[in-house]
Amino acid sequence: MSDAGVAGRHVLLKALAFSFALVLVFTLFSNFLPQVQGEGAPKVVKLDLGKLTMSGFIALGKSIFHDKGTCTLCHNDRGRAPDIPAIDMVAEAKKQLADPRYHGKAKDAAGYIRESMLAPGAFVVAGFGRKGSHDTVSPMPTIGKPPIELTPVEIDAVIAYLEAKDGNPVTVKLPAKVPAVAPPAAQAPPPPVAKTAAAAIAKYGCAACHSLQGDAVIVGPSLAKVGARLDAAAIRQSILDHNAVVAKGFPPGVMPQDFGRRMTAGELELIVNFLAGKKG
Repeated sequence: MSDAGVAGRHVLLKALAFSFALVLVFTLFSNFLPQVQGEGAPKVVKLDLGKLTMSGFIALGKSIFHDKGTCTLCHNDRGRAPDIPAIDMVAEAKKQLADPRYHGKAKDAAGYIRESMLAPGAFVVAGFGRKGSHDTVSPMPTIGKPPIELTPVEIDAVIAYLEAKDGNPVTVKLPAKVPAVAPPAAQAPPPPVAKTAAAAIAKYGCAACHSLQGDAVIVGPSLAKVGARLDAAAIRQSILDHNAVVAKGFPPGVMPQDFGRRMTAGELELIVNFLAGKKG
């Protein structure tokens, strides 16, 4: 083989080695990039039934309402949903049960509150339905399912808090027992890592608050044209640091604060690239 042929072969081998190393680096980066730690991740609360009182149960419900349940993201004085902290929910529930449009299954205030959390589409309060639905479709997610996923005991605690906060009698009972936690080996496996943008968006419930197809405002701004106003870096930052990029007309502190802890780097990039491509 001529000297030129040997030199060319060496150049080719070096190029292939460099390409392989580059692919390896990017693969490692995608799978092991440290995530930003969310500051507002819900805390695990363990119940000691031997010491649990009704006042403690009500306090637990208040904590869940404002923290893990993320209820105040929508139920506040900004008009996106009924301002639950400012209204007597027992009186409001009785009013809605008497509404001619009500066709749910609840028989009392506690039942109505429970139904509104587990089957929010059973009845939509006038003026608070999804835009264009004529108050037939609720924008509220089912809180017994991911991503919120309150347990039956936690739901009872929230009901107790909502009954008590305005001086009404509490009708729910203290839990007789806390559901046993299965051994780690028997627990359901964690949700699989999303492999597509659609799967990642579904896994983290983005569509529960953001419209991805049109201009409708559900809870947060529409993302149908987000790529026209934000580049990939800004979109990534807005997901990892919930107050870094706040859309005009929307208050800070609404985005969930733990996406940086829960998402893998690969899932984050799937969502970022998908949204960056949505330019309308």
